[in-house]
This record gives sequence, structure tokens and C-alpha cells, in this order.
Amino acid sequence: MPITLRFAPGPAVLAACLAGAAVSAGAAEAGATLQTACATAAAPRAVNYPWMSIPRWREMYEEQVVRAAQGGIDVMFVGDSITEMWPKTVWNAQFGHLKAANFGIGGDHTGNLLWRLQSPAIAALTPRLVVLLIGVNNINLCGETPEQVFGGIKAVVGQLRERYPQARILLNAVLPEGQAANAPERAKVLALNRMVQTLADGKTVVFHDYGGLLVGADGSLSAELQPDFLHLSEKGYRLWAAALRPDIEQLLK
Repeated sequence: MPITLRFAPGPAVLAACLAGAAVSAGAAEAGATLQTACATAAAPRAVNYPWMSIPRWREMYEEQVVRAAQGGIDVMFVGDSITEMWPKTVWNAQFGHLKAANFGIGGDHTGNLLWRLQSPAIAALTPRLVVLLIGVNNINLCGETPEQVFGGIKAVVGQLRERYPQARILLNAVLPEGQAANAPERAKVLALNRMVQTLADGKTVVFHDYGGLLVGADGSLSAELQPDFLHLSEKGYRLWAAALRPDIEQLLK
């Protein structure tokens, strides 16, 4: 079955970073074959995608290791392309004063993130807060069930708590995907988020679901906010940031 990518319009550099969550079901099946046990098996990227090669993934990872070694990070954003693709203007305006650093890589699933967190430089950080959003690529690239993905997110949260015991974790619900309210992708994400919220204790791990900001009155997603009905436009990021920043600042108190 041919692979169909739903790219958001915009600069080519952003298109190249789009997460594999935009890949069709056929590609998800292929990903499940090539990347077995994505959820809890810590492993580096093992698949070349049209929008990101393994060498490019490795380069991005090594850049993050260098940034981690520089230190001075109070807020760690970790995740996939939705984290990676924060527009610079929005990032600087909303988070620049918070000593924040971005550790997102497009296409990563929970197993890739578990592997990246094992880097000595990244593990040695002492953040005050970790902002976590991960899981959609487990569904769309690995073909995993919500239950399997939940196991991966649970493992990531566990590793974050072990490596950064002094930090709080802002655990994001996976954002909605699929244009219509009854899209199959939407049902999977909803089922996953019901489980993910159980990982929160309200103190060290705080769960927030910002997906409602993106859903219209009729339950549909807007191409203005999510051009491919997954990744955010700059307007989508601004909307999310307006809600996210106060929560981050509250958790840093």
C-alpha cells in the first residue's frame, strides 16, 4: 500500500519535520514491522522516513546532547514533532524567560524518547519542570493500541521521575487528530488520554488536556489551527501557548 503523507503548508523545513503521525494506516503497519515493541523498548530511530533520515535524526539527537551539556535549563520540553516545531517567535515570547530548552524530535515514539533520555548529558540535567507530550507516533507509525501506548507513556513518566526527582512533570494529553469528531484517530486518542490522566498525582505529575482548544463546536478540527488535522499552525501554537504558559509558571512556583 502506498504511503500518503498529510503535510501542513508552510516552509519546507517544517514539512520535513512533520511527525510520522501523519502517515496512513498502511505505513503504520510497515512501521510496526520495522519497529517492534515501540512502546517500552528503548531504541534509537531505526527507520528512514521520506521526511527524516536516520542520519538526520542522529544529528538532531547529538545537537540536543550538546545543548544539555551546556546546562542552565529550568524547563525541559520533551516529545515528538509537535514539541520540536514550536515557532521561534512564539517560543521566545512565551518561554524565553523561563530558561526553557526543546528536546523534541519529529517522528519519535515513546521507545525513541526512552533511549534519548539515557544520554549521560541529558540524564545529568536538573530541570525544575518537564513538559511532556508523546505517544501519537506509537499509534500512527507503530500501529500500537491505546493500551500499548499507555504502557510507553507510563515508562517515560517513570524514567523522568527517576532521572529528575526534583522536577515536576506537566503531562500533556495527546492532542486530537482527524478532522471529524468521529474520525478513528480521534477515538484512539480519547481512549489513550483516559488512561494517561491516571498517571497524575496532582503534585509531582500534573495532567493537562489542551485538546479542547483545538476542537470546534461541532467537534471538528480546524485547518486554520491544524493544517493536516494533527500538527499545529503558528496560530495553533499561539493558542496553546496562551494556556500552557500560565500552567508552567504556576508549576515553577
